[in-house]
Amino acid sequence: MDGFDRKILFELQRDCSLSLAELSERVGLSQTPCWRRIQNLEKQGVIRKRVALLNTEAVNLGLTVFVNLKTNQHNPEWLESVADFAEQAPEITEFYRMSGETDYLLKVLVPDMKAYDAFYKRLISQAGFSDVSSSFAMEQMKYSTEVPLDYIERKS
Repeated sequence: MDGFDRKILFELQRDCSLSLAELSERVGLSQTPCWRRIQNLEKQGVIRKRVALLNTEAVNLGLTVFVNLKTNQHNPEWLESVADFAEQAPEITEFYRMSGETDYLLKVLVPDMKAYDAFYKRLISQAGFSDVSSSFAMEQMKYSTEVPLDYIERKS
């Protein structure tokens, strides 16, 4: 990955709706080589997909909840069951297996406490949790989907 690829990734992370002409101009390439690089980055899996980021307040998702799960069940069948639940629950926007005291961490978006309570009841019906604790975000201090590009190995 060279400087052009990094510039392409930088610009696409900021605004993936740029036209090919605008993107090419910003990174200093003509359109055909720029398009080939984008296609190559997609083929390599560097660019997973291009999406629209929504304002959660505007779509009635004003409550962000971080849910810490602990379990005594550490087997593939249980993990598959929980992963299937997470995949089917649109409220879960992020799902992580953790090290340390918490086994799993969920980020959940819902309109309000009543909706979270309904989600919580569905979650605990999965069984096998030794502890479920929730933290409610009071204010979003930073939110970004941009990943740092300074750690990409540089080609000569």
